[in-house]
Amino acid sequence: MKKLLALLFVLMVTKVSIAQNPVNWTTDQLLAPASLAQSIKNSKDVPVILSIGPGAVIKNSIDIGSIKEQENLDSFKKQLTALPKDTSIVVYCGCCPFEHCPNVRPAIAAMKELKFTNYKLLNLEHNVKTDWLDKGYPSRQ
Repeated sequence: MKKLLALLFVLMVTKVSIAQNPVNWTTDQLLAPASLAQSIKNSKDVPVILSIGPGAVIKNSIDIGSIKEQENLDSFKKQLTALPKDTSIVVYCGCCPFEHCPNVRPAIAAMKELKFTNYKLLNLEHNVKTDWLDKGYPSRQ
């Protein structure tokens, strides 16, 4: 019985860790918030910015909603299909650090599935408040 309980525990822990891992993006695909902020401020080479979390707070971003919800994931894919595959795209959530975020992995997977080639994940290490708003970067007013 103890062996069975131990096995069940290991399976549960493995399932939880798989739910949020592995990371499905590369470090080259992470974009520093300061870089995006500078592009927005200069109005130069501004990518399509898609908010895939609970709210679009970054200036010029399109609010998709939390794509952990199927309806919003479908909306995200629909938004993408209207764009050329080489469009410069930045996605962000900002609800929490990546290891806990339920939205970033489905977004990256969808862009890969749809064969997009020029996308970045905004590197919000803590959350959008700490890593964007508190720094005074361009926001929607």
